[in-house]
Amino acid sequence: MAEIRITGARAIDLRFPTSKHNIGSDAVNKDPDYSAAYCILETDSGHTGHGLTFTLGRGTELCVAALEYLFQFVVGRTLSSITDDLAAFSRQLTGDTQFRWLGPEKGVIHLATAALINAVWDLYARSEGKPVWKLLADMPSEQIVRCIDFQYITDALTPAEALDLLRAQEPGRAARAKELQLEGYPAYTTSVGWYGYTEPQIRELCRTALAEGWTHFKLKVGGDAQDDLRRARLVREEIGYQNKLMLDANQRWDVDEAIVRTRAFAEFQPWWMEEPTSPDDILGHARIRREVSPIRIATGEHCQNRVMFKQLMQAGAIDVCQIDSCRLAGVNENLAVILMAAKFGIPVCPHAGGVGLCEYVQHLSAFDYICVSGMLENRVTEYVGHLHEHFLDPVRIRNGRYLLPEKPGYSIEIFPDTLRRFAFPSGSEWAETS
Repeated sequence: MAEIRITGARAIDLRFPTSKHNIGSDAVNKDPDYSAAYCILETDSGHTGHGLTFTLGRGTELCVAALEYLFQFVVGRTLSSITDDLAAFSRQLTGDTQFRWLGPEKGVIHLATAALINAVWDLYARSEGKPVWKLLADMPSEQIVRCIDFQYITDALTPAEALDLLRAQEPGRAARAKELQLEGYPAYTTSVGWYGYTEPQIRELCRTALAEGWTHFKLKVGGDAQDDLRRARLVREEIGYQNKLMLDANQRWDVDEAIVRTRAFAEFQPWWMEEPTSPDDILGHARIRREVSPIRIATGEHCQNRVMFKQLMQAGAIDVCQIDSCRLAGVNENLAVILMAAKFGIPVCPHAGGVGLCEYVQHLSAFDYICVSGMLENRVTEYVGHLHEHFLDPVRIRNGRYLLPEKPGYSIEIFPDTLRRFAFPSGSEWAETS
């Protein structure tokens, strides 16, 4: 096969006016416009690579500006010069000696890095004619380890330990891949419980979801205490106790309040409480977890790098690891966290929703099951039923399960017409609302 060279790159500020209908609303983010800094890599081969990082509207232009800066590290390079040492490529993006000062490995810069790294993986998988999950599932364990930057985490997971974890699951890879292709990966729905939804809306959405085969439901909380309890009771009335109910406070509470508020939900038997306090408060999460047991604590969608995840696990602060496909620096860093979670015996239940996050994380969940954990117990991936119509290869859900992608790439390419219509501020959808 002829060598592929990256000849150009484009970044687009893409925004959807979801705040009009309270889609995505929670106790902290009450008026989100689901958005993305979208990246397209052009090549001399006819292949393109697509990536994005999810945002909530204002400030997306900052991610776009950071992306445009990072393009200098890929344009003009051959694809193999990147994929032969993906860990080194990741380190190059996160380790620029002057640009790094704006991070390091956090914030807007890290979000932009995720979009670019994910675009490279999309291009890599397309060039191999495989979906990303299969590209990973077919890799030798040694090659997977070489994709990971182990800097700062070797006190929790060494390359040798990661290799042992992967080798232990090699014998069952093919069987587990076939199982997922036939049955899909377990999911849960958040679409029933947005913060801004009325009680009649929630009841109707719960009934519809039950009819569609959903068994795991998430409700946004973090508002008035009595209102939260009333809404939790409402959802339990609709879904019964044979199904799972998860609660998500979206970082709303201080530690003491989080303990009190979480305990108050005990009668509804929540399967987990998500993001009860600041995502940076590792010791706070540890204390909350100790004091609200047996209610489990889940967090991770706002963890900005593998180091924070390492500390959450070392501190015994979480029961559920919620990776995000583009809060961390793309596929590479997510591989590191998935392997650390396996070592600590913590189930990975990825955060999704947003723009393209469901499309992304189905690949990561499949990799976890096929190559790392080898189990589905206590594992579900978030699903939100919004904006999938804008993707060329959208997620497919059947009976509350993700069906594995079949087309080459990372499932993240957006239709050109959508890119034109929802580009901010010039797109026709925004011209109509201004």
